[in-house]
Amino acid sequence: MPPRGILDPERRALYGASLQPPAGYVFDAGVATTYSMDFESALAAPVSLALFASENRDEILLNPLALLEGVERIAGRLLVFTDAGHIKADVHPHSRICSLLERMVVEVAAPREGAFHPKMWALRFTPLRPEEPRRLRLLILSRNLTRDRCWDLALTLDGDISNQPKAINRPLADFVRALPGLATGGTPDGSRALVDELAEDLRRVEWSLPDPFQDVAFAVNGLDGRVWRPEACDRLGIISPFCDDETLKMLAALSRAEAPMLIGRSEELARLDGATLDAFDRVEVLADSATAEDGEEIEESDLSGLHAKVFVAERGWNASITVGSGNASRPALLSGANVEIFATLTGKRSQIGKVAEVLGEDGFGRMTRPFVRGELPPLDDEKRAAKARLDDARREICRSGLRLRCERAEASDGDAPRWRLWLVPSEPLDLAHVGQLGVWPITRGEGHARDLLAPLQQGQPTDLGLMPLVDLTRFLAFQLTDGDEDVSLLFSAGFAVDGLPAERNAAILRWVIDSREKFLRYIRMLLAEIGDPFSFALAAQMANGDGERRVAKDDAPIIEEMVRALCRGGYPMQAIERLMAGLGEARDGEPDPVPAEFRTLWNTFRVALNALDAHHD
Repeated sequence: MPPRGILDPERRALYGASLQPPAGYVFDAGVATTYSMDFESALAAPVSLALFASENRDEILLNPLALLEGVERIAGRLLVFTDAGHIKADVHPHSRICSLLERMVVEVAAPREGAFHPKMWALRFTPLRPEEPRRLRLLILSRNLTRDRCWDLALTLDGDISNQPKAINRPLADFVRALPGLATGGTPDGSRALVDELAEDLRRVEWSLPDPFQDVAFAVNGLDGRVWRPEACDRLGIISPFCDDETLKMLAALSRAEAPMLIGRSEELARLDGATLDAFDRVEVLADSATAEDGEEIEESDLSGLHAKVFVAERGWNASITVGSGNASRPALLSGANVEIFATLTGKRSQIGKVAEVLGEDGFGRMTRPFVRGELPPLDDEKRAAKARLDDARREICRSGLRLRCERAEASDGDAPRWRLWLVPSEPLDLAHVGQLGVWPITRGEGHARDLLAPLQQGQPTDLGLMPLVDLTRFLAFQLTDGDEDVSLLFSAGFAVDGLPAERNAAILRWVIDSREKFLRYIRMLLAEIGDPFSFALAAQMANGDGERRVAKDDAPIIEEMVRALCRGGYPMQAIERLMAGLGEARDGEPDPVPAEFRTLWNTFRVALNALDAHHD
């Protein structure tokens, strides 16, 4: 019997930990893809990438300074491509920091009218020691960039970037290179250059494979007419939360020597014909104990259950495990309408295990129980149809060419300037069967919703209200209600903005760093050693005590750290200059978060920094 470990549910990894650079390396650039995402998870990811923080998402979200620096540090170096209309929204206002994700998040649409469904990260790391090679990490996941608590699966491959292209990597490189062309709106400046550079690096990576696998192959569906699906084998095992009769019958016919195994979700299996399930030797679902372990409570808003997608195949003396984003469904494996990504690892069956071992009690099967037909009540077909109608309306909204326009409003004497945000359709939208449609900027919350059903159906621009500069955003929340059934849909989507003030990002910066205490904490965080997670954690989490203390007298350690950073050169001093430029000069009538002594001190350091730069030139 092979050693326990393949699909072992006891072997778990934190999402954030998977993004952290290897020892001796720092994050340089990356591309990620996801079907759905939420703003909070997208904010937490840069903290793991750039600041070496491995805390869980909720702990990271409690530190707005770390969130701000994470986003600032990866700006222009990370792109996240997500299916248009599948960014999660909330009725409460989102943090204004979320608007800074406009430089990172790109909404896309599958070219063959399916879903953009791949979950992948391609991350390039550069060494702290110049003699070491650059490295690239590939994550192939079943999990989206969200807070769900499902059972998911992740394959992590690390490799060195070589001088020669590798044929096995061509599907990955072609996939990454195609991403900007799928955008439903604009892309951030420099996106094409970043994507092309990473695609070329992906072609030349020599992967280090995990034991006991000997080979790896990649496949992408949905970009052209080619559709990957499992090949004929001695026995096939399937883990798929979503499935349909047609696809399962095709897959069952591939298992020629022994009947296949299937692990799915109860609510999905309940929809299948009995004859479909009869073709499988074992049909199982997650046991109740697997959805909430160790007494852990799961909020209703959190997804739970099975979300992993796996195909295990035996062929003679060999066995393979395919992981990725594709379910056993028609859009994923038959029509190829969905964009999906797969990685297939192959090795000796004696080391990997048979299907019955990988999915049985020695592997993932420890978390499952037999599926009992009829254990769930019949599904409500009318509500399912209503959800499908709202999905069609979501697709129409996200692909209709909507734009936003900012206009500065007249300000009363002594009042801060305010801005008016307009939603402008390019043509009337049909939005059939939609009963209500509320829209608001994500920074404002449901209390600022406007009813836009009639204006969008008429193709008329709509005023979304007056707001301060710091609330301006290209991300809107949409709440749709079906006209016939009590079914609603809440999501967020981003649109191109005309007239967005250049100083908006600086306003968000000043909103986060609104006191001298926070400013000094931020400076300490910037001065933390790159690649040293302890230094970062200490700087980011420890309060500075009395934020009004004089820098020259009580904060000598900051001066010493700045001198050391100046001698070393590199990121910290550049980051402080970026911070000072973003905060700008002290403003009349507003409290200045930058101590006057620090402004004087920094002017001295700036002269020295410019002199060093000129010397190196």
